Amino acid sequence: MSDAAPDNACPVINGQLHIGPKAGGIGARRIALLEAIGTSGSLTRAAQSVGLSYKGAWDAINAINNLADTPLVLRSTGGARGGGTALTERGAALVRTYRAAEAEQQRFLERLNRRLGTLSGDDLNLMERLAMQSSARNQLYGTVVALKRASVNTEVSVELAGGDRLAAVITTASADNLALAEGAPVVALIKASWLIVAAGDLSTARLSSRNRLVGTVAGITHDTVASELTLCLAGGSHLAATVTRDSADELGLAEGDTATALFKASSVILAAAD
Repeated sequence: MSDAAPDNACPVINGQLHIGPKAGGIGARRIALLEAIGTSGSLTRAAQSVGLSYKGAWDAINAINNLADTPLVLRSTGGARGGGTALTERGAALVRTYRAAEAEQQRFLERLNRRLGTLSGDDLNLMERLAMQSSARNQLYGTVVALKRASVNTEVSVELAGGDRLAAVITTASADNLALAEGAPVVALIKASWLIVAAGDLSTARLSSRNRLVGTVAGITHDTVASELTLCLAGGSHLAATVTRDSADELGLAEGDTATALFKASSVILAAAD
């Protein structure tokens, strides 16, 4: 379930628009993963059933939990692969709702697609592009809690699920286009390569980076030139950061260690969540 695979896109097939089912930004492949977890109680078996690696499935679960209003998947400790995995009541309810909506939508689509043969091919292609998902690894659901407007830029304070906060600086024109206001739901997009990771808690350090999110190292993956570190924030959201292998080795971080993710407010992209 890579971010580059837009399972919610609207493909054009034989001149007709086929609209993929959506449920709060969670697409068909992610629903299938949740469903398989509910059936098997094992992330390993669920990943195999939907054609994902174990790491790919766990990255997807982190993304799903980040975007949800409350966790959809819980992981218990112990066992050969770190414990069992189960859906919360909210996760199970989402799967049931999605499947019911999918059946209704399919009946609607069968009627709709019969009537789309006369639409412009250019319009259909544009609609497909507009439906693409973001490639940003970090997609964090939150609520706008404050805005500081100026003539060119607007500073937006976003509270994530669980209480963590981040700052974003976007153009005032973009803030107006998104109709941002206090209480508005948003998704913050942050590329993994835009994060700087430091060992320890630097939340009170004198640094120019506006965002200093402190968490616990939940996973580390190395290759010959780069490393990926996943931090679990105090509020439960997960952040993925990519750094050079040399930098990761110098940090000497291990799972369970405290670390701080540093990034500029201008590195945050906001998207309306409703």
